[in-house]
Amino acid sequence: MTGLRTDGSVPSQRPPAGAADPAETAPAGAGRPEAHHWPVDHLPALDFDPLLHRLLREEPVARIRMRHGEGEAWLVTAYDHVKEVAADPRFSRALTVGRAVTSMTPHTVAPAGGIGRTDPPDHTRLRRLVSEAFGRKRVAALRAEAEETAAGLVARMIAQGPPADLTRALTGPMPERLLGTLLGVPAADFGRIQRWRTVILSSDRSRQEGDDVKAEIAAYVRELAAHRARRPGDDLFSDLVAAQAAGALSLPELVSLTVMVVLNTLDQVLNQAATMVYTLLTHPAELERLRAEPALLPGAVEELLRFVPQRNGVGMPRIATEDLDIGGVRIRSGEAVYVSYLAADRDPRVFPDPDRLDLARGGAPHLAFGHGAHYCLGAAVARMECEVILATLLRELPGMRLAVAPQDVRWRRGSVNRGPEELPVAW
Repeated sequence: MTGLRTDGSVPSQRPPAGAADPAETAPAGAGRPEAHHWPVDHLPALDFDPLLHRLLREEPVARIRMRHGEGEAWLVTAYDHVKEVAADPRFSRALTVGRAVTSMTPHTVAPAGGIGRTDPPDHTRLRRLVSEAFGRKRVAALRAEAEETAAGLVARMIAQGPPADLTRALTGPMPERLLGTLLGVPAADFGRIQRWRTVILSSDRSRQEGDDVKAEIAAYVRELAAHRARRPGDDLFSDLVAAQAAGALSLPELVSLTVMVVLNTLDQVLNQAATMVYTLLTHPAELERLRAEPALLPGAVEELLRFVPQRNGVGMPRIATEDLDIGGVRIRSGEAVYVSYLAADRDPRVFPDPDRLDLARGGAPHLAFGHGAHYCLGAAVARMECEVILATLLRELPGMRLAVAPQDVRWRRGSVNRGPEELPVAW
């Protein structure tokens, strides 16, 4: 299956405790829509998922079935409905634990009991701990380090001469270095952390492989926590270890929070930044506009976050805790519901000509980092890193271009997140 092109054309369960069983409350033939089989195929470059594109316009609250898990789920794609579901406490993340919801992956990325699968008040407590650690002072210090790191990595690229693989030269190593600062992770451990990242965010590894890696990560975090308890540093992980020692969070919660920070820091920035560069290099008019008006950069990053299809499929589901209506569709207690932030960011009712990149676009805020209680905790850091990377490249390599034809860039396969495996550039 091929996806929506950048010009907008399309080429040739078990119920939780206390909740009703959807199969009993709404049997087949009771007015429920037929489920769409969603294979979540590999999509190259900036192609947009054709099913998301169609459902957004024709059936913004639809039934879907994916490759793994059990049963069916609702998929909400319209911008206003997505925000409504994401902000409504009657949709529970905690009730997904122990539930084999239909899914694109054989294993659940977010661990049980972690911040991604909790509800208030536990979620509120965990979020407050990390939010305090991600304060303005720490982000400002990280920005200064990011600017220095990006400048050094680009200077090395220039010294070595073209062509260069930007993922190896810049968008990969920079998040690693900032992770070392943020969590106090020794540089010698980056290799195995990257291996864990690859497995955890894979859509084609077995559940056993995922479970084995999660056990390795938990053991590593416990060992690192014991070290930081003896020798604390000025980093986010030391703050979390101190909170755990004071009884503010449990050891499993500490592990979960750490995994969340690691995955967001390494994978999100690696893919987002590299894909942003590819997007600009394949939209020359917008790139020239940005070169001519550098003040557009902060807004340009926001538009790129909206425009770039940064993941395959959808993220974590929620479980309805009571019967309610979304977009005129009745969702019953116990049913699983997914939201697509990607689709919401292409909603033509909110973003005029949504499949076109417009670096001066204003209007409604994008939902690339989510919405509501589970809004991405690392959004400020990810946004900052992408802005620093683009600013450094625009300043130091004004003539940068792709070193291969756009169709020859290789893209990651079998992964939750999308991005180029390599991004060869010249200047």
